[in-house]
Amino acid sequence: MNKKKIILTGSEGVIGKSLSSDFSVMDDVEIICIDKDLGCDLTNEEQVIEIMKENSDAEYIVNLFAINDHIEVGKNNPSIFDISLDSLRTYCEVNLVALFSVCRAFVKFVNKPKSILNFSSLYGVRSPKKFIYDGTEKHVGYTMTKHGVIGLTKHLAIHLSPTRINCLVPGGILHTQDRKFIKKYSENVPLGRMMNVSEITGIVNLLCSDKSSYITGATIPIDGGWTAW
Repeated sequence: MNKKKIILTGSEGVIGKSLSSDFSVMDDVEIICIDKDLGCDLTNEEQVIEIMKENSDAEYIVNLFAINDHIEVGKNNPSIFDISLDSLRTYCEVNLVALFSVCRAFVKFVNKPKSILNFSSLYGVRSPKKFIYDGTEKHVGYTMTKHGVIGLTKHLAIHLSPTRINCLVPGGILHTQDRKFIKKYSENVPLGRMMNVSEITGIVNLLCSDKSSYITGATIPIDGGWTAW
């Protein structure tokens, strides 16, 4: 049986570990895990190119890597007026410039690049609701760059065709949040709850297959209806 080979960047995060676990039991899938915790620096273009050359038989890539400011409830995070421009540049360097580099290298150096799947965020299509975070603020760099991921995906879908390039927009994932946060968040979701990380696997498997052969340039929310309000 020929296995489909998927490169998974950001493999050591919450979503990455879940996808790795779910795909590991599928007989027709081989996962290549790429993450800074595994010694991979995706802001280094030479290293990115080397990764693609070493995995030139891959057909799909799922890009999860990003800087995310996981807010600790009650912790004072920098306000708009306190944020340094250097911190904004870091968000752009990782979440946008490195993502562009990875997508470009995948199409250039992989033999049969069928599909790229990028990950934005709920805050790539909406601004954070401040009251959910007990008065603290999400870093504007995260919101700004996750909006940019959607624009980058659409642009590349045109200019790197026929490789299909799509973007998933996940909502809040149930993980280690406290009850107060979960309650506030869930009250804003039509389905009335946060997402279980395992609920992402199905759509990723679809978009990393020939069953999605006519889908490209799409932005697909997985948010329990949050963006339907």
